[in-house]
Amino acid sequence: MCEVSVIIPNFNGKKYLTDCLHALENQDWENFEVILVDNGSEDGSVQYVRECFPKVRLIELKENAGFCTAVNTGIKVSRGNYVLLLNNDTIAEKSFVRSLVKGIRKHPGAFSCQAKMIQMHDREKMDDAGNYYCAFGWAFADGKGKAQEYYSTERKIFSACAGAAIYRKKIFDKIGLFDQEHFAYLEDLDIGYRAKLYGYENWYCPKAVVYHVGSGTSGSRYNLFKVRYSSRNNIYMIYKNMPFLQIIWNFPLLLLGFGCKALFFAKKGFGREYLAGIKNGITISRKNREKKVKDIGVGTYLKVQWELYCNIIRFLRK
Repeated sequence: MCEVSVIIPNFNGKKYLTDCLHALENQDWENFEVILVDNGSEDGSVQYVRECFPKVRLIELKENAGFCTAVNTGIKVSRGNYVLLLNNDTIAEKSFVRSLVKGIRKHPGAFSCQAKMIQMHDREKMDDAGNYYCAFGWAFADGKGKAQEYYSTERKIFSACAGAAIYRKKIFDKIGLFDQEHFAYLEDLDIGYRAKLYGYENWYCPKAVVYHVGSGTSGSRYNLFKVRYSSRNNIYMIYKNMPFLQIIWNFPLLLLGFGCKALFFAKKGFGREYLAGIKNGITISRKNREKKVKDIGVGTYLKVQWELYCNIIRFLRK
């Protein structure tokens, strides 16, 4: 059995696949498989992979079922002890897989370990050095746009970005897979948050380096789809991971945070979509009450709450 299963979700990403898959062929770690889950692409991705990369395990979905369904499909058929999720618009350095395996083995309590993600078109700048969530209800990537030389220290993070991260497969059996209700956006933060509630850790591993285009599938940084799904999934994530009393406790800060975001997106012409996403988030929360995390000790909630406060300071300093 292979040690690692690399899972690449793909939707109309043919133009990225040559560089992405060639980089994996050139890894200095051999004990891994590559699974590409195609989300109903119409750009010839499937035929291209089948003809040019015959060693890749190809799974074809009939339609675009979203990031979560794609990676969950890959996880279910994977053979490795570890699952490594990788975006299609990336190029991994030669030691990428080996460094992530070494990183997660180093920390027995780790659920995930994220690579150092550097901007593809400006390799002096960071793309993502770990994802965080704060008491304002704001999610943010650490290091984005900053000089990459300052992000070379291993450390705990709130959650790993699923664009380039390795996970202990057996832990999914305890905490569940990615929530397919998310479709796309914040799904990695949600599962990292959930893992923390179950007592696991998430780490940043800077020795594993990958170059990332960003918005390779969904398009620009802000668009109607992204704004709506991000606000929708944010509400849903809060509902799932916070008990009622914690939501009440954080409500003033959450109200301030969501209000600021509403004004921000209104100025960019996306105000209605942002508010529609919030409304939709409340609706899906009511429909998915069985997915709410339960039976977690008070001490764990207090520990996470302290992190949410500390992450406000982290956000203001970034």
